[in-house]
Amino acid sequence: MRRNINRRGFLTGGARIAGAAALAMGLEEKILLAQAGSTSSPQAGSATAEAEKKAESASGLAMGQIGKVKISRLICGGNLFNGYAHSRDLIYVSELLKKYFSDEKIIETLEICEENGINTVIANNRKDENSIRVLRKYWDERGGKIQWLAQSNPDPKDIKSNIQVAIDNGAVGAFVQGNIADVSTRDGKMDFLGQCVDFIKQNGLIAGIGGHSLRTPMKCEEAGIKPDFYMKTFHSTNYWSQKRPDQDMEVIDNYKVDNYWDITPDETKAFMQKVNRPWLAYKVLAAGAIHPRNGFKYAFENGADFIVAGMFDFQVREDVIITKDVLSKVTTRQRPWCG
Repeated sequence: MRRNINRRGFLTGGARIAGAAALAMGLEEKILLAQAGSTSSPQAGSATAEAEKKAESASGLAMGQIGKVKISRLICGGNLFNGYAHSRDLIYVSELLKKYFSDEKIIETLEICEENGINTVIANNRKDENSIRVLRKYWDERGGKIQWLAQSNPDPKDIKSNIQVAIDNGAVGAFVQGNIADVSTRDGKMDFLGQCVDFIKQNGLIAGIGGHSLRTPMKCEEAGIKPDFYMKTFHSTNYWSQKRPDQDMEVIDNYKVDNYWDITPDETKAFMQKVNRPWLAYKVLAAGAIHPRNGFKYAFENGADFIVAGMFDFQVREDVIITKDVLSKVTTRQRPWCG
């Protein structure tokens, strides 16, 4: 029997750090929350009282559709399961995540996602990581039905091999990982990206292209590449550790700068307004610096069709409730829903 962790029992009431690590709220966090105009701890304790008043149940999460695949508007990100976290200058976070997310804890998190209406998870398709093995275990041994959208890492010298792993292991879709697509568009390797999309589609999966840089979808559109969807970072700059004036390096070049992921959110919004393809927005919480109540609202109201968020097991239900509440009140959105 699965044992649900008490949300106030995890590190004495956790807060999102680096997209998800949890720490007790102290003076520093209270100051930051006050500066952000928030009166509650981000993702701390039980589901926020405000959200609980608005939705007694997290069931009934809205769905969209890409190709023939129905996908929940909130998608579970998978980086945390493998210990990946943008933790700024906190060097212990990755190891903390690896210790927390045992096979059993990953499976428990996937179960909670499904119980609350999330039907899709993003996971890397590298053979040397846990994602595929644990997903198959969840499907085969627990009867799980959650869909896998594969983050693919194709090589220009071998387009097919990595993508084939996703095809062979039951993914419903695959997309070119953001950094790979960013570097490819920077270097003018548009044929490579087009071939990746074509190969994914030829094998019956929905095909996408990820990116941190706005140049990525722009160049793909210019080149006539036709992915089924884009994954593009998107978040406001209303957080304490936002991009500083002396940081003018694009994220795609390396991860030395680890406090911003959408360099130009206003430009992202304006460009995606003209793109008639489903848009999966990720890094919508700026890796834990923005509360879901604000980050989800910003993403949906400004054009995202789906949002991707890495979640601890004890955060899933609250995030679903917040998503439902935000979607029920979207009034300023100008971009038509795609998917």
